[in-house]
Amino acid sequence: MRGLFLASACVCILAVGTISAFLFANGLPFFAKYSAWDFITGTEWAPLRNVFGILPMIVGSFYVTFGALLLGAPIGILTAILMARFASKPVVKVMKPAVALLAGIPSVVYGFFGLMLLVPFVRKAFGGTGKSVLVASVLLAIMILPTIIQTSEAAINAVPGSYYEGSLALGATHESSVFRSVVPAARPGIISGIVLGLGRAIGETMAIIMVAGNNPRMPFDILKGVRTLTVNVLMEMGYAADVHRESLIATGVVLFIIVMAINFLFSFINRRRVLQ
Repeated sequence: MRGLFLASACVCILAVGTISAFLFANGLPFFAKYSAWDFITGTEWAPLRNVFGILPMIVGSFYVTFGALLLGAPIGILTAILMARFASKPVVKVMKPAVALLAGIPSVVYGFFGLMLLVPFVRKAFGGTGKSVLVASVLLAIMILPTIIQTSEAAINAVPGSYYEGSLALGATHESSVFRSVVPAARPGIISGIVLGLGRAIGETMAIIMVAGNNPRMPFDILKGVRTLTVNVLMEMGYAADVHRESLIATGVVLFIIVMAINFLFSFINRRRVLQ
């Protein structure tokens, strides 16, 4: 069994290593032909003229992702606290399958929902085409809720009961005990849920391509269209060739580095808080 467990772990490590090797082996040669600085800081994307600037897509990805976290993280954490410490068992029995069902809905269905309901609503309420950073952020916030809720609830339920009971023994109320004793103790797991939700948001493609407008220009308004890094690769990989294709793989390398940097940053912050 020990060998079986080791083999399973090696499969995961091998998969990550293979993907990383493929990305860097096929993406890094592009930077021998095109300046990495111009690629990352350029504001114009025109493959037909061999102009490759992905800064608008980087900014667009951050706008959409952190907009989704700003909306989805508080709702997800509070829902997890409700299910773990406040809701009755009959309510939890209804909510858990609902959250699981939300996680099982395909991305294209979310995109269709946003295209048919959210986009017309924003268009009537604020003007414009409706396809915008705002709609993409709201849709992604809905999509990352199951990840944050399930991970945060598991972290809260894993906190030893003595934390809660000790707080009650000192005279604290139920609400105060939960928010000042239990939730801080579950912070590492909650942060992990947020990081997983961030990864889901920044890597989403199908739903975003339907509601974001796919405008490869620098986004200055949440009511304007935007193109993310993943959408840029999906839209053009089918017909790209030569340097254009290499630029799209290099875009994947940049996205991979961004995601890894964010994960390491959250892990570092989390580790420091645990040590303190």
